[in-house]
Amino acid sequence: MSDRTSLTSSPSLPLPKRLRLRLVWLTRSIQLMKPVTWFAPTWAFMCGAIASGALGWNESIGRLLLGMFMAGPVLCGLSQVVNDYADRDVDAINEPHRLIPSGQVSLRHVYILTAVLTWLGASIALFLGRGVAFFVALGLIFALAYSLRPIRGKRNGWIGNALVAISYEGLAWMAGHSAFAPLTGESVTIALLYSLGAHGIMTVNDFKSIRGDTLMGIRSIPVQYGKVIAARMVVITMGVAQIAVIGLLYYWGHPVAATVVAILLAAQSIPNARFIRDPENNEVFFNATAIMLYVWGMLAAAIGLAA
Repeated sequence: MSDRTSLTSSPSLPLPKRLRLRLVWLTRSIQLMKPVTWFAPTWAFMCGAIASGALGWNESIGRLLLGMFMAGPVLCGLSQVVNDYADRDVDAINEPHRLIPSGQVSLRHVYILTAVLTWLGASIALFLGRGVAFFVALGLIFALAYSLRPIRGKRNGWIGNALVAISYEGLAWMAGHSAFAPLTGESVTIALLYSLGAHGIMTVNDFKSIRGDTLMGIRSIPVQYGKVIAARMVVITMGVAQIAVIGLLYYWGHPVAATVVAILLAAQSIPNARFIRDPENNEVFFNATAIMLYVWGMLAAAIGLAA
């Protein structure tokens, strides 16, 4: 596969052309890292940091921003690169226009980008502490297990969604907490509950690819159970996780936070009903409403734990 974005240009090239090549390399690298996916782990890291109760307005802000950069652009971006690399043969048949199969990004480009992101993520994690480094290492293992053979967890909706949900929500939350203070049982429990709810959120993206997943033998939740049952499972999974969070917050003496999460859960009833009726055509609406309310509940729970 030709390397259209290679940086090994002739010394005689004029500087503007070399700069253009570097800009193309950087632009395509960012496209491969899929910025739209960075929000979830970045947000979860921030919530974990807040839940630690040790976040202040001094040097903590710089540490927080560094950790959010690590969780989102670096590590989530790395996982997207690995996933596209693992899917390159299938994409060459089904989506030949994508960056790797089309030759816009060469395998050499992928190897260099993977090495840079791995080194950068590991360096930041070690700087933030051994606890953070542990969760980062675990997340990298999950990312490889999701995309690469022989495990390739993405072939089954239960396994693949669990790997992504725990990485994006639970591990990122616990890494954020560990970056500022020792983990507590309460924080770990809330992180795992929001990971459970995120398992349902991961299913939302599978409704638009039911036909392709069926043809490729990928057993996503909608493929296994059909659109209606899968949509109900999404709503129930998210709801059960939030109800458990509400109950625990009340039990631990955080009634204000519990009430806020309860209000946000109640507000999800309308988008939930619309999504169950027609999940394929209401996916965007559901993402913008129910899932957004869900993540605001994460922040409320984190503030409650810090109080």
